[in-house]
Parts: sequence; C-alpha cells; structure tokens
Amino acid sequence: MEIPKQVQDKINQFQGLQNQLQAVVLQKQQMILQNADNENAITALEKVDKQKIYEAIGPLFIETDKETTEKKLKDDKEVITTRVQMLEKQEKKLTEKLKELSAEIQTELQAGRVTAG
Repeated sequence: MEIPKQVQDKINQFQGLQNQLQAVVLQKQQMILQNADNENAITALEKVDKQKIYEAIGPLFIETDKETTEKKLKDDKEVITTRVQMLEKQEKKLTEKLKELSAEIQTELQAGRVTAG
C-alpha cells in the first residue's frame, strides 16, 4: 500500500518535531548541569573567608572579589533557572503536538487501509 502524500507530509513533520524535542531535551539537560555547577560554586564560595579570590576565565585565573563573583553566580543561576523553565514549556508543547500528530497519522493510515481494502 502506498502512503498518501498528505500522510507522508505529516510523517515528515512528526520526524522534524521529534528532532526539535531531542534538541530541547538536550539543551535542558545541559542547563540543569550548568545550574548544578553554579549551585556548587555558590556553596563553596560561601565557605571561603577571604574577600579576594581567583576566578577561572578560560585558561586564565583572574583575581576578583568574593562579593562580585557571588553576585555573578547568583545572577547566572537565575538566568539558567528561567531558561530551564522555558525549555520545559517547549518540551511539553512539542510532546503534546507529537501525540496529536501521531494520532492523526494513525487515524489516516487506518482509514486508508479500510478504503483500500
């Protein structure tokens, strides 16, 4: 049985959405790991008594003060948390769209079998 062009288009759209979903999930996982690193850095920084510390910038260590670094880490954490929330919303929308499209494809394929058979 040959698949109608309309159904084939939906299958292609489905595959595209699957790829988008995989990319979103990967980005979310990376952000979650980055957030955990930030939290660990903030915790470690809270235990430091010195006001002058060294921050790694690529292969260099730059002297900076504790307060500035702590503020930067907390700001980064806030941005990352917001980004994770946005990615979770995208993930949910893509998952819902995939379910809908899957149901449409199955319905059309079943209808095609009934009319063809």
